[in-house]
Amino acid sequence: MRLELMTSPAVEAYLGKNSGIVVPVGTTEQHGPDGLIGTDFLCPETIARRFGEQSGTLIAPTMAYGMSQFQLGFAGSMSLRPSTLAAMAHDIVASLAATGFARIYFLNGHGGNLAPLRAGIHEYYATRSFAGIKEPAAVHCRVKSWWEFPEADALRKALYGNGEGSHATPSEVAVTMAAYPDTIKPFVRPAPPPVDDTIIHAGDNYFDAADFRRRYADGRVGSDSALATPDAGRRIVAAAVAGLAEDFESFCQSK
Repeated sequence: MRLELMTSPAVEAYLGKNSGIVVPVGTTEQHGPDGLIGTDFLCPETIARRFGEQSGTLIAPTMAYGMSQFQLGFAGSMSLRPSTLAAMAHDIVASLAATGFARIYFLNGHGGNLAPLRAGIHEYYATRSFAGIKEPAAVHCRVKSWWEFPEADALRKALYGNGEGSHATPSEVAVTMAAYPDTIKPFVRPAPPPVDDTIIHAGDNYFDAADFRRRYADGRVGSDSALATPDAGRRIVAAAVAGLAEDFESFCQSK
């Protein structure tokens, strides 16, 4: 169920039964010497579309650009400013709300997106609050990164341990191997040095692009991406789809 492949009357019919939609969101940035530049949006897109096929839930077009300014020292990386991403998130929420959606679920694939996405959602609610609107908003939003689902999280930790690292991870590379088997093949490469403990995964506290390139010359952040395999990717996708199904159902039933 892909929004871009439906007609407007078909969406109206869907809204008569279900007000929920999943918006995959990632970014376009380098993923080491062997990972795909689209990894961070291809992972949530793959998981969301699989979920949509299985459940009949509507999946919005993927937000393929995110907050990745610290990756601009590597060719092919593209970034929005944090304020641009926040404004984009606000406008997507406002647009979907205006056309009848009441449960908007952002499935995220990039840690640097989290603060701007949440800021954009708060802008939507702040407009109502400052206007003194007395009725509670019917629209609810949720932001969840695909690796946060308990089964998927446990699987990636069991498969890779400390080799998972925090950027160009074997788990995300494995997902792209499973989704695009003709594009990325298993490879051999030495593991990178361990990461500095001050790095915060899912927040991407990497400062500017020059600093990131100085610290992580080949683009990986403590991630032994050569551990990735297509079979592991299929298992991770299945676990993440199951986690999304459970969390999305709970979200849609929330008051």
